[in-house]
Amino acid sequence: MSETERDVMEYDVVVVGAGPAGLAAACRLKQKAAEAGGDIEVCIVEKGSEVGAHILSGAVFETRALDELFPDWKDKGAPLNTPVTRDEVYFFRGPEKAIKTPNPFVPKPMHNKGNYIISLGKLCRWLGEQAEALGVEIYPGFAAQDAIIEDGVVRGILTGDMGVDKQGEPKEGMHTPGIELRAKYTLFAEGCRGHIGKRLIRHYELDADADPQHYAIGLKELWEIDPGKHEPGLVVHGAGWPLDDANPGGSFLYHLEDNIVSVGLIVDLSYQNPYLSPFHEFQRFKHHPRIAQHLEGGKRLSYGARAICKGGLNSLPKMVFPGGALVGCDAGTLNFAKIKGNHTAMKSGMLAAEAVADALAAGGEGGDVLEAYPEAFEKSWLYDELYRSRNFGPAIHKFGAVVGGGLNYIEQNWFRGKAPWRLHDTVPDHEALKPAAESRKIEYPKHDNKLSFDKLSSVHISNTGHEEDQPVHLKLTDPSIPIERNLPEYDEPAQRYCPAAVYEVVEGDDGNPRFQINAANCVHCKTCDIKDPAQNITWVPPEGGGGPNYSAM
Repeated sequence: MSETERDVMEYDVVVVGAGPAGLAAACRLKQKAAEAGGDIEVCIVEKGSEVGAHILSGAVFETRALDELFPDWKDKGAPLNTPVTRDEVYFFRGPEKAIKTPNPFVPKPMHNKGNYIISLGKLCRWLGEQAEALGVEIYPGFAAQDAIIEDGVVRGILTGDMGVDKQGEPKEGMHTPGIELRAKYTLFAEGCRGHIGKRLIRHYELDADADPQHYAIGLKELWEIDPGKHEPGLVVHGAGWPLDDANPGGSFLYHLEDNIVSVGLIVDLSYQNPYLSPFHEFQRFKHHPRIAQHLEGGKRLSYGARAICKGGLNSLPKMVFPGGALVGCDAGTLNFAKIKGNHTAMKSGMLAAEAVADALAAGGEGGDVLEAYPEAFEKSWLYDELYRSRNFGPAIHKFGAVVGGGLNYIEQNWFRGKAPWRLHDTVPDHEALKPAAESRKIEYPKHDNKLSFDKLSSVHISNTGHEEDQPVHLKLTDPSIPIERNLPEYDEPAQRYCPAAVYEVVEGDDGNPRFQINAANCVHCKTCDIKDPAQNITWVPPEGGGGPNYSAM
């Protein structure tokens, strides 16, 4: 027991995160136990106020993993209501022009016949219902603060204290110490750049043989549009403007049911220009005629942002360590060639769950390394899928959207993803920024409040809320770096890469610049933890239940 008296709860398995990977893992654990005529005690902790509150994804969904987990998902009422009817892929050549890619020249992974356009938040809520029906205990509003590691073995997690003020002192009559949730095995399904997963990778040197992980920031809005413009099942993807080869990324626009459209921009965090603002690039992107034609006359309903793991197979760390495993985007299983990570996250969670269930059925007491999980992974369709897309991201980074895209077309359509070469991208994203003195300043057009908007009104419709009197959850290793180093060298890029106006450079009382952190605005995207050139910012979870409350993202 630690110095603070804490409640202790014990389970066979603790799962951190109620996203697609964690929920699929929990469901599969219970299914395996039932098949064997026994039981496995499973608990999920989720930092969001409810299941789905922090979930954000495009999302075009491939059902392969869901078909395996719940073959009768249609009968069970899974919220997959909009099958893809057709794809359009564009190369945007500026603020007015776009070239439509002929269908035969689109790389095969980007063909979406048989997939569905969904709200991942709604799907996770449905998966949560299935998990609870199977006997899984789910605790939303509890943020896992750290792993319990004893004698080199992960023995569970510690949840964060509740009722602590900005100085870190307990609030009178409101303080509740965190709980020790102990388990034979702990599965970490925190999503991209999970704060405990990050520590575990470092602690166990899990990435010693992997390329650096690569990331993007995905910004997304939901719109209700004119019914006359609505085409359920239409998928639009794009590359090019407003981004370029030095600052790459892509875009999407999906028509769901009920006159709802999902629109977004994905900006690779390998971008070079410190003056670039992903948020403002997204806002001006919506003014392109090819995109505006869908949105004009509509109403923006919600906004959000989230980092995306896009390193793929080359960047996968070792996924197991004594007492636990990384699953889903905590490991980095997204298939960037398909721009899809939900079915892959689910499958990785299911593979880990099967390894855990088999170990427990064999009488295991936990604490060992689940080697059966990576062994099953390497024999699975998930590994094959990630292997076939291993060169997709590096090709774009090395050769640009046109040449890299052409190379990907050749590899995917001619070689079926098994070309006799392997490309690597070994420059970490935070090292990609050029000094401000070598970069072009970007003047962004003013928002019109019709298609484009400001950051603060966008944060407002993300339903983001935090208890104001709590410790700042964005930690600076060295508080002097933003002003003394980042400001003169990079014009402090945090004030632009953050999509929620968390970071500002303001004039201090002494007339000198001061770095200000507006932590209450944070939408938990983790971009600052990734892109800060000094790696000086660490994201840790705030009090449980804080952050965005996405209804259908």
